[in-house]
Amino acid sequence: MILIVDSGATKADWIALDEKGNQLFFTQTLGLSPEVLTREVIEDRLANNFELSKNKENVTKLFFYGAGCGTDRMKTFLKDIFSDFFPKAKAVVKEDTYAAIYSTIKIGEQGIVCILGTGSNCSYYDGNQLFQKVTSLGYIPMDDGSGNFFGRKLIRDYYFNKIPQDLAIKFANEYNLDADVIKDNLYKQPNPNTYLATFARFMIENKEHPYCKGVIDKGFQQFINNYVMQFELATKVPVNFVGSIAFYLKDELISVLKRNDLVVGVIRQRPIEGLVEFHQNTL
Repeated sequence: MILIVDSGATKADWIALDEKGNQLFFTQTLGLSPEVLTREVIEDRLANNFELSKNKENVTKLFFYGAGCGTDRMKTFLKDIFSDFFPKAKAVVKEDTYAAIYSTIKIGEQGIVCILGTGSNCSYYDGNQLFQKVTSLGYIPMDDGSGNFFGRKLIRDYYFNKIPQDLAIKFANEYNLDADVIKDNLYKQPNPNTYLATFARFMIENKEHPYCKGVIDKGFQQFINNYVMQFELATKVPVNFVGSIAFYLKDELISVLKRNDLVVGVIRQRPIEGLVEFHQNTL
């Protein structure tokens, strides 16, 4: 059995294939980002999934693409966990950027690939190698244009009284904005980046409001300025995206891309479908 996994900070999609590439099952766990989770939390998330626990002895290959897997230390950390949980499996761990690449770019072609989900990232793929100009320092100082970026902006503006009153009342009615609750989730609970990203739903649902429209536009422009434009070929190759923020704010994103003379490529909500096709073609 072959397991293919696309893990963001919020959730992980798991698809099992047999040796001929036929799909056996699909399941989900919470995200398995090694940068923000302990070994115990990751082990619990694996063990609490029925399909994974039932089939762990049958897995021979595991291809894991995950947020927070950009360093050798994080890859080794996850491989050690997977070797214990899937004792017969050979595990390959790569950062989630590769999932985005394999899902949006055909083999041998080049392009820029961006992730705009809970977090954000941007890389250039020349058809063979991956190049990054920006080393991510995580969700606090970076992640421009992401779910947690917009969530953080909403909370800050709410507490600094910078959200228009009509929208602020609506925001307070939909979320628990008590300071103690927010601080508990940010400083005491796991996955603070995921918690921040939950507020981005409000931005998406109210994207026609002038305040939200302005924040979205500025957030995407900031992402393009700081990430995409780092590459000299930025205006000459397609710029592809995966992630819920890119997908649900597709029209707004395309508008900003065109304003910057960028070529709009593929925009997918989840890379898992294209990722499975890639592995089926390379079995």
